[in-house]
Amino acid sequence: MDLNKLKGQLQTEVDTAFLYDSIAAIQSDDNLTRVLNSLSDIEKGHAQHMLDKVLKIDSNFKMPLPSSRAKFQLKLGKLFGYSSIISSLASIEKQFAVNLIKNKIQTGEKPTGFEHNHLKIIEAVNNNAALNVSGGLLSKFESRHKSVGGNALRAAVLGSNDGLVSNMSLVMGVAGAAVSNNTILLTGIAGLLAGAISMALGEWLSVQSSRELNQRQIDLETEELLASPEEEKKELVLLYQAKGMNVVEAQKLADKAFESHETAIDAIITEELGIDKEELGGSAWEASIASFVLFAIGAIIPLYPFMILEGTNAIFLSVASSIVGLFAIGAAITLLTGKSVLFSGFRQVGFGLAAAAITYGIGSLIGVSLAG
Repeated sequence: MDLNKLKGQLQTEVDTAFLYDSIAAIQSDDNLTRVLNSLSDIEKGHAQHMLDKVLKIDSNFKMPLPSSRAKFQLKLGKLFGYSSIISSLASIEKQFAVNLIKNKIQTGEKPTGFEHNHLKIIEAVNNNAALNVSGGLLSKFESRHKSVGGNALRAAVLGSNDGLVSNMSLVMGVAGAAVSNNTILLTGIAGLLAGAISMALGEWLSVQSSRELNQRQIDLETEELLASPEEEKKELVLLYQAKGMNVVEAQKLADKAFESHETAIDAIITEELGIDKEELGGSAWEASIASFVLFAIGAIIPLYPFMILEGTNAIFLSVASSIVGLFAIGAAITLLTGKSVLFSGFRQVGFGLAAAAITYGIGSLIGVSLAG
């Protein structure tokens, strides 16, 4: 391997160990201190291994000190919070795992699945409420476990909103061109079906892909458990400690989990992968149908007036119905955001009417142009 590349990797290992040690030193929780120090010791071992490789090429080379970049990063953490350092360490661990897997594939060695263990541990540390870092924790790890009810409500609100706003804009655009009622109806129905089918397909692909990915991760963890149960058990103990348990409690809980293969894999699925087994069992078809129906309900609101009225009267009823629907959706959003019902409702109305006004204006210009 290129000497400069080896030295660069060695410096990264030294800096990583330095940052682990530095963050461990400010912890008030003994378990987190122990976990971070353990990670630091592992990185120091990696650094020594890299140094041995460098010495084979440059026998006079010495173990480097932490770089100015790492020290500067630590100073910034003291001033503005350590979340950026945690993020950096997570990125480094992820890159280490990617490089390790890549090297194994190039040499014909089969990846074991343990390559991401350090990343899993630093994620668990980051999620620990006892972690003594100022500022918020990384949002990309905070949203790992979500309420199914909250997701269902979110899907209902957003699905109906997409249907209402998109079809309202489409119908107003065509109405602005002063075309016949039949044309408006045909266009609106086509928009309803196209949008609902697109939403349903997108939801099916999203849920099914998520299920397949989660199942693949579970299969890999199952293979790891069969190949190296003691390693997996040690990993689970370390994860429990990273989440706030002391050594004895973590060991007892891991021992309990490993009493059988089924309970062991359940614990690994929950703790290491963060997968909700109930969510894994959700039906992609149910999600797809629900998405289709919700979009269609929203899309029919601005369209139905043209089924019973014509001309300006249909347009006015369409706008009025859409305003009521938009306000209701805005009010429903407050169940997710906690904002004022009036504020959210009128904000949603404002956005919807602005979109409709723009498309109506464009339709009018096109209609005049075609007429001329």
